[in-house]
Amino acid sequence: MNKAPEFSRPYRLDAIGGEPRTVHIEANEVERAALAERFGLVSIATLNADAAIRREGQRVWAEGRLKGRAVQSCVATGDPIPARVDEPFSLRFDPEGETVEDEVELDESDLDVLSYEGGSIDLGEAVAQGFSLALDPFPRVADAEDRLRAAGVKSEEEAEEARIESSPFAALKALKGE
Repeated sequence: MNKAPEFSRPYRLDAIGGEPRTVHIEANEVERAALAERFGLVSIATLNADAAIRREGQRVWAEGRLKGRAVQSCVATGDPIPARVDEPFSLRFDPEGETVEDEVELDESDLDVLSYEGGSIDLGEAVAQGFSLALDPFPRVADAEDRLRAAGVKSEEEAEEARIESSPFAALKALKGE
């Protein structure tokens, strides 16, 4: 059984017309806490979006801006790192399993295409996924390298050099006197 999305904001197709409809969605405290857990974040302070949604046949377009503030953990030290997302989005929702062959206003590379089942789209889940993807996947505090070095952790280059020096081929090369 599929679990309902933490930040679900469904819009029924029969309530979306051909003219753009402006909507504002915002995650509440419980939704933000559940999303933070799902995305492996320390916390999400805010998450919202303003969008214009419109329908053409069975295809739905959503264009707008998503904003959010979160706290991530440094991948090297575990220290908290504040993160801010403020970016535009362009989405197209197509019916699950159907290819709609209409003229496309935007280049395919300019928008994300999502599928939906039944008679509604879920703008909240789309915004949540967009927020997660906009965050730095490997956040690091500014002094992470220095702190790791002080703790005795080698850089990638140092580790590679040590690996090469300790390989059986390096030992053979030393025996040959090269």
